[in-house]
Amino acid sequence: MSLALSVEGLSKRFGELQALRDVSFEARPGETVAVIGPNGAGKTTLLSIIAGVQPPSAGTVSRRPAEVGWAPQQPAVYARLTVAENLELFARLEKVGDPRAAVERMLEQTGLRQRAGERVARLSGGNRQRVNVALGLIGDPPVLALDEPSASLDPVQRERLWEFISGLTGAGRTVVFSTHNAAEAQHHAERVMVLADGSMRFDGSIPALLRAGGELDNGDLERALVEFLTRSAAQAGAA
Repeated sequence: MSLALSVEGLSKRFGELQALRDVSFEARPGETVAVIGPNGAGKTTLLSIIAGVQPPSAGTVSRRPAEVGWAPQQPAVYARLTVAENLELFARLEKVGDPRAAVERMLEQTGLRQRAGERVARLSGGNRQRVNVALGLIGDPPVLALDEPSASLDPVQRERLWEFISGLTGAGRTVVFSTHNAAEAQHHAERVMVLADGSMRFDGSIPALLRAGGELDNGDLERALVEFLTRSAAQAGAA
């Protein structure tokens, strides 16, 4: 089985704070992986290390930073520039061989061609987030890391964004995303990883996590997550 991404023993310390502890996982081409867990679990730290935004204290990532597209929770866009100007600027920053061709490709791929001449400041939240993801894709990376991609979107905008992301994975790109919305992970991810206190507590299918949290295969993932974390904490305390 070919792998799109391999992460081995990632740890990250900020002074006295251990943000990540020996996290390892693999992802296949075209796979959608959700990273869930409570606030402060290390989700953003993990994704930013995978994307090469910051170095780990220990461990390795199989992909170079140029091979992982990064879309942070707060859109990294220039509001006064148009959609096309943002794309061209980031294409040049990524040292893409033909920036103009890359812009044309991304406008077509993201469905933003009709918005190409609009300033980003005038876009809806959904289209602004679509531009944010497009910037992460401008270098045509095989892996995309998305930090809370739909956090500020309304239900309609969220669904349109996920239709777009589904098209990316359908074309073979691997997507690893964090979310606080368990229902979103249940609906859109093939696999889920649970982080708590910087440690990987679970890595497997949605049905497996549901069962681990005392739910049926069609049960409520949020309820299962709360129960799973409660049981994990109790077991850790007993140990």
